[in-house]
Amino acid sequence: MCEESAMPKTILIAAFEGWNDASQAATNVVRHLVSRYESQEVRHIDNEGFYDYQVARPMICSVQGRKRIIWPQTTFYDIAVSPMLHLLAQIAPEPNYRWEEYCRQTLRVAEDYDVSDVITLGSMFDECPHTRPLPLDISKSGCECESDREYNGPVGISNILDAFAAEAGFPTTSIWVSVPHYCANTECMQGTLELLRALSLIIEYPLIEGDLTRKAMQWRSDADGLVSDMHAGDYLARLEHDYDLDARAKRIASNGMPACEELLREAESLLRNGV
Repeated sequence: MCEESAMPKTILIAAFEGWNDASQAATNVVRHLVSRYESQEVRHIDNEGFYDYQVARPMICSVQGRKRIIWPQTTFYDIAVSPMLHLLAQIAPEPNYRWEEYCRQTLRVAEDYDVSDVITLGSMFDECPHTRPLPLDISKSGCECESDREYNGPVGISNILDAFAAEAGFPTTSIWVSVPHYCANTECMQGTLELLRALSLIIEYPLIEGDLTRKAMQWRSDADGLVSDMHAGDYLARLEHDYDLDARAKRIASNGMPACEELLREAESLLRNGV
């Protein structure tokens, strides 16, 4: 008797321009995937009622001599990563109004495409050095990361969609990368690369990195020049020191109480010496 052929798995990934997208690190993941795999636009969410056009302004462009108005909108791409794995990629400016209805419409699209999991991507500015791996926060439904438990404050549409998807019964994952705030005026391709690699681990499939590695190296080189131009070498050194101390603390904490006491003695010594 013939076995039924397995059906392709579809995972929704969502990234939003604006507050959730420091240096475009998150939305550039979607743009990269669309450019590297067989992809097609499959759905949109009507923009009417979700956007303040004085904030998310329409654009005008000329196509073959004719002017065309481009309205802010939500686009879904079907990205064929492999015969057995598709990504339904959602990209849009963060809506200004009616977030609950917006999330409901998103999840209706997810249901139409038999989505098995929902993954939201985000990037945020933070005090972190560009000379170290950029910090990643990964949260799965029912398993909050440490930063989630400690954070109290405003959230973006990515957080709301993640919460709505979890309530609707979808397994969810939220992946955020931190971007150095002094690089705010550049696209952070290192952040995009970090998010793409984390996404590969979550979906258990190696995604094509293409020229992202080269672009990430160029971003780090540009950041070196920026720090030099700003005469901010001392500030960068402090960020590196704090980063390394925090990383060491996390490693030692995982080894038990004696190691923690060793770290406390080391920290007290640094403070006494004014480091």
